[in-house]
Amino acid sequence: MNILLKNALVYENNSFIKKDIGVCDGIIKFDMKSGDVCYDFSGCVIIPGLADVHVHLREPGFSYKETVATGTLAAAHGGYTHVCTMPNLNPVPDSVENLLKQLDIIEKDALINVYPFGAITMGEKGETLSDMEEIAQNVIGYSDDGRGVQSEELMEQAMKTAKRLGKIISAHCEENSLLNGGYIHDGEYAKEHNHRGICSESEYLPIKRDIELAKKTGCAYHVCHISAKESVELIRQAKKDGVDITCETGPHYLVLCDEDLQEDGRFKMNPPLRSKEDKDALVEGVLDGTIDMIATDHAPHSAEEKSKGLEKSLMGVVGIETAFSVMYTSFVKTGIITLERLVELMSINPCKRFGIENGIFENKKADFTVFALDKEYKINSDEFLSKGRATPFDGMRVFAECRMTVANGEIVYRKEE
Repeated sequence: MNILLKNALVYENNSFIKKDIGVCDGIIKFDMKSGDVCYDFSGCVIIPGLADVHVHLREPGFSYKETVATGTLAAAHGGYTHVCTMPNLNPVPDSVENLLKQLDIIEKDALINVYPFGAITMGEKGETLSDMEEIAQNVIGYSDDGRGVQSEELMEQAMKTAKRLGKIISAHCEENSLLNGGYIHDGEYAKEHNHRGICSESEYLPIKRDIELAKKTGCAYHVCHISAKESVELIRQAKKDGVDITCETGPHYLVLCDEDLQEDGRFKMNPPLRSKEDKDALVEGVLDGTIDMIATDHAPHSAEEKSKGLEKSLMGVVGIETAFSVMYTSFVKTGIITLERLVELMSINPCKRFGIENGIFENKKADFTVFALDKEYKINSDEFLSKGRATPFDGMRVFAECRMTVANGEIVYRKEE
């Protein structure tokens, strides 16, 4: 089926131009005058498909939380055409045999492009390296997400191997000896409500260690979900020093802080929401380019697992269906950043760093998303397409509704009028 999208503003060379887009047999054409179906997208923008380099699709092993089918449908609903999936699965993708089980499900059920991370260590146990070389051609990079690699020696070995293979190490930075049973930020809210806190040192000290290792090995190093002001400063300085380093943060760390906490599992994630000072430092990191990209850390759990309050609920919130709207409303509508900068943070930069092809180009496979920027709606987790419902943004009024997502030349989501 050939489609024609008319009257939208199209992202091109870091600006927006009013033009029509045709999709003929899945390929972008700018000279099409008609199509089997024509959509009038007046008042909308068309941008390269969003890319999230930190997503949990939970399959194989935990399909009661999410599946590749439900997770990629949710991603398409949020405007994403590319997601990188984390390896805390069962079995862990630490060998060819285990990775193939995940790849088979992706091949069968994924609506959009899915790129798995391989584990850094066998079983993500932090004891011995995974079969990094054997799985290299089928992974986007290596991560032990959900756990920090505690051994400096092992991380150095992993970086040397990743460097030789031309792959990225994407690190969950967490020092276990400093956690002390904490589950929210070690700040005023924790003290006032008698909760055990997680100190910022547990995040930024491993980052400091890994920066030195990245300097030593020349490895391409990416830091997951930074939340602390010290992390921002360490990464800012590392970039000045020429280290091959990038980082991500999530919408919840940029919009919320521990002053916004409620006694509800939908506010519990790892790392936790930190202080307003930390949040302000993250925003500054976005403004000066220290923070390269926005990633959701979409981490669905069952309703029961998230119903036990701050102390006993499992860590993790969902966000792939709301991320663009939350960021547009909080940062573009308020004039903090431009729409072009948001597209960089959520599409261009993640694809560039992880070697993913994207963009709206003549004679290329269609891969783009249509947003109605002026359309206001209320986030309602009951309407999510993900199995996960736990979001700190439930009830928030936002702008920028996703109207259509096209991946690999096919419409994978369309909002019915």
